[in-house]
Amino acid sequence: MIRIILADDEALALFSLQKQLEKLNGGVIVGAYQNGAEAVEAVLREKPEAVFLDIDMPELSGLEAAEIIMSHLPETEIIFATAYEEYALKAFELAAIDYLLKPVSMQRLAKTLARLSQATAAKTEPDHPVGTSRTKEQVTIRCFQTLEVDTGESGPVHWRTNKAQELFAYFVHLRDQPVRKDALLEMFWPDIDPKKGYTQLYTTIYQIRKTANAVHPGIRIVSGDKGYRLELNGVGVDVVTWGEGLQTVPPLSEHTLAWHLQLLELYRGDYLEDCGYWWAENERERLRMLWYRHAMRVAAFLETRDNAAEAFQLYFLIQRRFPFTEEVYWALIKLFTYIGDRVSVERQYDTLSQMLHDEFGTKPARSLEQWYRERVV
Repeated sequence: MIRIILADDEALALFSLQKQLEKLNGGVIVGAYQNGAEAVEAVLREKPEAVFLDIDMPELSGLEAAEIIMSHLPETEIIFATAYEEYALKAFELAAIDYLLKPVSMQRLAKTLARLSQATAAKTEPDHPVGTSRTKEQVTIRCFQTLEVDTGESGPVHWRTNKAQELFAYFVHLRDQPVRKDALLEMFWPDIDPKKGYTQLYTTIYQIRKTANAVHPGIRIVSGDKGYRLELNGVGVDVVTWGEGLQTVPPLSEHTLAWHLQLLELYRGDYLEDCGYWWAENERERLRMLWYRHAMRVAAFLETRDNAAEAFQLYFLIQRRFPFTEEVYWALIKLFTYIGDRVSVERQYDTLSQMLHDEFGTKPARSLEQWYRERVV
């Protein structure tokens, strides 16, 4: 049977819930506590399948208790109980298996136990056919262009709220670096009362843990004394893989060209570009410039190997991503001149001149203008 621990600071409510569960034969109650901290200690010791938590407990609230429990035992099912509709809605946002409004009716509790039974039964069913398993290598967190958690088999991951997705992205952004709770409040909930802010933080952390654990047990948010740290335990991050590839790839040559081209393709788009997170701007620009310099080197190498078609293709890609960079226009003008395409040379020069005028109120560099007049005009 399902093993359950109860926590409610009101003795009468705790006694009533215990008796109702016994009448419904809802599981084995291995502990009932009026103190949130004692309840958490018991949960970590006994490792029950489910915990019923009153949200509004003094000293350690149900939300805080759930946050600690999920940090250590992410498979544990949480059921919140509260006398206040506001907290009930908050519990629902947590993606807890259920919430109960006090006073709890037998009929409502029976529905909760049915959900709990289904959830625990589902965990014992194999997720994959015999002979297969979900490995760490099959899960990749992608940050180029947008945030995606690629499981390789079950489709995109759906986050409970936009705030949960952003906070997870921020943890991935920092990776192994710890971040203080007060810093997170200042970043993500700067304009609300600190008490409500901590409630929002615990709620969001809980959501992330539930979602992350469903994706892969290796993705864990570890609680410290004053903050959190993300552990990926071998789960890949495309930005990390790409950056390490840039550092370890051998110099450009005929034999390594394919490797360099593959690195360029791994860059699907700018870092978290579609998400619009302000805190990602500096990293986005840093990675953009790394890709730009690498792409320009590869394109120039293709030119030296008389591979004009691939060089053009890469230069045009660079130009689409960096439409306000004079250097790439200059490279295209020279390459079109080399193959004798005067019309394209003039088109590129006119486009460059118009762009510089519209965006910066300037003209092409004097050296380029002189070069153009000597060879084209």
